[in-house]
Amino acid sequence: MRAAYLAPFALAVGLIASNVHAADAPRDIKGLYLMTDYPAVTVRPGTTSNIPLRLQNYGLGPERYQLSVTGVPSGWTATLLGGGQPVAAAMPAPDASVALQLRLDIPANANLNEQTLTIKAAGQDNQATLPVNVALAKELPAKLTVDSKLPELRGSPKSNFEYTLTIKNDSGRNLTASFAANAPPNFETSFTEAYGTQELSSIPIVAGQSKDIKLKVRPPSTIDAGHFPVQVTVKAEDASAMTEVALDVVGQPQLQVAGRDGLLSARAVAGKQSSIPIVVTNTGTAPADNVALAATAPTGWKVTFEPATIDRLVPGKDSEVQALVTPSDKSLAGDYMTTVRATARGENASGQFRITVATSTVWGMAGAGVIGVALLLMLGAVARFGRR
Repeated sequence: MRAAYLAPFALAVGLIASNVHAADAPRDIKGLYLMTDYPAVTVRPGTTSNIPLRLQNYGLGPERYQLSVTGVPSGWTATLLGGGQPVAAAMPAPDASVALQLRLDIPANANLNEQTLTIKAAGQDNQATLPVNVALAKELPAKLTVDSKLPELRGSPKSNFEYTLTIKNDSGRNLTASFAANAPPNFETSFTEAYGTQELSSIPIVAGQSKDIKLKVRPPSTIDAGHFPVQVTVKAEDASAMTEVALDVVGQPQLQVAGRDGLLSARAVAGKQSSIPIVVTNTGTAPADNVALAATAPTGWKVTFEPATIDRLVPGKDSEVQALVTPSDKSLAGDYMTTVRATARGENASGQFRITVATSTVWGMAGAGVIGVALLLMLGAVARFGRR
């Protein structure tokens, strides 16, 4: 019974193994090949150009191959490079390749006729050749591209929005690219190095290479929530490229603290609790949740709030709470400053209130009584000793 179950399984494993073996079977290619992705190029006189090459070994044993270039016009310099230095021979392993470069130094007065150069790799038993057509042009059109990795960012009006831009020089010569950003009114923009803080207005880019820069955008703190596009333009000589990034600005609460009718003053009595109305207003563009009230008062004072927290304050609305202020019973008559703070997640505001403190009437009557007794005692003493 077990054998009956195992037989189909073994058959399936055998089929899978045969498929894998077939997938790993050697390709039906054998020999030595010189290859390049660009067998025909156009360059400018008076410049240096590098053409990437590969010496590929398919199924041959290791062998030393002598390298040469023929058909080089008079005045030109053709150099074969390997690993960044001139080489005269290469030895690719079986089913492997060796990376090479053909460096061409072309004089400024070179004839503009198209030339054909032939690269050759010759060994004892095998050899390969590769013709490369080189056309000359006095001027190649400049070409730029610009792209952003993250073109849309989301944040509050207090956020700094940073975009990484990749500028590529697709032309055949080195360029200096300048850039500018067209943002909505009152938006601040600046370009900096990709890994630094130095502000830039242009950057040199080698032919065929790219550079990363950062665009920083800061919206005004009073901006309403919304979607705001910013257009970036890159220019170099007669070439230009554009891309667009965007800011998705979400609402932000903004709190204000004041007294009723805007008053920032109140009266209290030493040692007694006074109720002072406090108005908290949200002038922002998003609700403020769990707005907590607190105060900083002179030493010995007690300040509490009813309610101590405002659950939710929507934009354009206000809410009144009562500040219960009890000055110290030792407070002298005069003016005192108390700071009231309202705090929500990511937002806070404060207001300073001048509180004029008067002494309690009980203490005033007691003081008057003491003065009256003193006067009576003084008059009695004068009357008694005056008769003598």
